[in-house]
Amino acid sequence: MSTAIEFRNVTKTFHGANYSAVDHVSLTIDEGEFITILGSSGCGKTTLLKMINRLYEPDSGSVILFGEDISTVDVVKVRRRIGYVIQQIGLFPHYTVSENIATVPKLLKWDKAKIAARVDELLTLVGLDPKEFRNRYPSQLSGGQQQRIGLARALAVDPKIMLMDEPFGAIDSITREKLQDELLNLHRNMGKTFLFVTHDIEEAFKLGDRVIIMNEGKILQFDTPEAIIREPADPFVQSLVDSAKAKEAFWRAYL
Repeated sequence: MSTAIEFRNVTKTFHGANYSAVDHVSLTIDEGEFITILGSSGCGKTTLLKMINRLYEPDSGSVILFGEDISTVDVVKVRRRIGYVIQQIGLFPHYTVSENIATVPKLLKWDKAKIAARVDELLTLVGLDPKEFRNRYPSQLSGGQQQRIGLARALAVDPKIMLMDEPFGAIDSITREKLQDELLNLHRNMGKTFLFVTHDIEEAFKLGDRVIIMNEGKILQFDTPEAIIREPADPFVQSLVDSAKAKEAFWRAYL
């Protein structure tokens, strides 16, 4: 299995901060893995993610994608090879669903027939009927539907890497669970490398083949959910595991 993403001793510090947002991080992610990044607000997880598509540049160290140091590659080229989904979604309100999904293919000057076919293919992939949804506007969609369109738009040019920054954070728990299941199915069927930021331990452990746990810019543990549960690396990781167990115990009391 080839390496998709590698961080080599990467550090990023923002002006006025008491500690580095990302502090001498080294890690390797294999092609096709689903990696979740877990931690509390301000721990560095979003900064780590944004350095992969060069929204942030590291102060030191290197980020390597498929063997290539991305600091040596044109930033537009880097971003067009990566899908990016955020919690706020960022759909263009005056564009239809079809026009939103077609944003990057149009920039790449795909012909109209190819774009139309790709839009319908992606709407079907994310569970929305093309005939019903292609001509709607974002204001005519539910939060869950908007998030599906955001995912479809990120997949439009078939990127090898998908970055997702708390994409389900503002969605109700029932819809969120359904979207998690559908995302797992998509990952299994597509073979892409997924990185998914969350502050929810249940979500991280449900989705991730491996989980990165961060605190104050450092990676405290990077392992499978099972290994983390069995052998937490330090007291902070232990506290996360204990909090998940406490929630489970709470619900068991009512069953």
